[in-house]
Amino acid sequence: MTPLDIAIAGCGPAGLACALLLHRGGHRVTMFERFDAPRPIGSGLMIQPTGLAVLDRLGLADVVIRYGARIDRLIGKAGRPERTVLDVGYAALGAQASFGIGIHRASLFGALYDAVMATDVSIVTGRTIVGSMLDGHRRRLQFDDGDHSHAFDLVVDTLGTRTPLAPPTGRALAYGALWASLDWPTAAGFDLSVLEQRYYRASRMVGVLPIGTPPNGTGPQAAFFWSLRADHLEAWRAGGIDKWKADVLALWPACAPLLDQIVDPDQLVFAQYAHRTLRHPAEPALIHLGDAWHSASPQLGQGANMALLDAWALAKGLAEQTDLPKALARTVALRRRHVRTYQTLTALFTPVYQSDSRLLPFIRDQLVGPLSKRWPASWIQAAMVSGLIGNPLQPLALTIPPP
Repeated sequence: MTPLDIAIAGCGPAGLACALLLHRGGHRVTMFERFDAPRPIGSGLMIQPTGLAVLDRLGLADVVIRYGARIDRLIGKAGRPERTVLDVGYAALGAQASFGIGIHRASLFGALYDAVMATDVSIVTGRTIVGSMLDGHRRRLQFDDGDHSHAFDLVVDTLGTRTPLAPPTGRALAYGALWASLDWPTAAGFDLSVLEQRYYRASRMVGVLPIGTPPNGTGPQAAFFWSLRADHLEAWRAGGIDKWKADVLALWPACAPLLDQIVDPDQLVFAQYAHRTLRHPAEPALIHLGDAWHSASPQLGQGANMALLDAWALAKGLAEQTDLPKALARTVALRRRHVRTYQTLTALFTPVYQSDSRLLPFIRDQLVGPLSKRWPASWIQAAMVSGLIGNPLQPLALTIPPP
């Protein structure tokens, strides 16, 4: 395809990865960011083998592995006495995909941002996008001050779930989570290679995810999270941090060294989740990627990985076609089946871990937990968590890097 003049809305991991791939494809890329300086938002996330396959092609897999934490298992326990109700080991997949990576969002952002800054990609900051408009076969971005950009051949929307570039769709989920990045509690008995969770029914969940040592960090860190209904957030604030700590300790006493680091409610950031899928992610001179196309709860840990796969699919679509509408259609076709599969799986599994249901967690604890240790359930769970259900890498000509 003739090199295009492309605007990328948003400077998060999805936008940065897209900028790198499109720049390498020979296109002129301009990024637009609402902050005065691009910055990461949030705590920890999981890079699955699918996302690592894209980062490997970007030459960033080694950096992500260096600053992240290798995750070999996911373990969830419930009840008194505790019983294991979730046990997912990447080893069940064999050598194909033997681990995930827990990483601080700042570390992932830094790796991608540094790579973009080493190119001639332009980043325009301090511009809040409120919409877009067609200009012939091209598209302009509209800003909150009434100004607009010049017309681009293509606008790539990576502005997330609440993007102003797409019509509202989907629904907000009842539950979200409080997140904090804390120093790793070295003497508390936690495993640096395991994502651990504790549940009370499906209404309370506490988790600890190793996220490695960020650049210039002094030691390993943990992402700590607590499940919370969105409409209970104000009551949580009014109840005081000591009451909340008592609730956490009642569910998982080993969290005491982590809770000791939290002295102010402002150390915890609340993230509310939404389930949405755009029926038409590609429009004239516009395509929505990542959460702007499809968003869900993070129960299966796929958000950043799906966005990386979307970015790769767009670069591949543009490389394979000489006509922009056909390239965008090709991009969507490469990703639609995988997106539909994981949107469905996440919708099915989220109520099992975040809901007011009593029946679903009972089934989870009495039936799913014991079965999760046996084949083929062990393989199915590992394939689901790793993002490999639906074989998404083959049509993208991607392979998982060797362990």
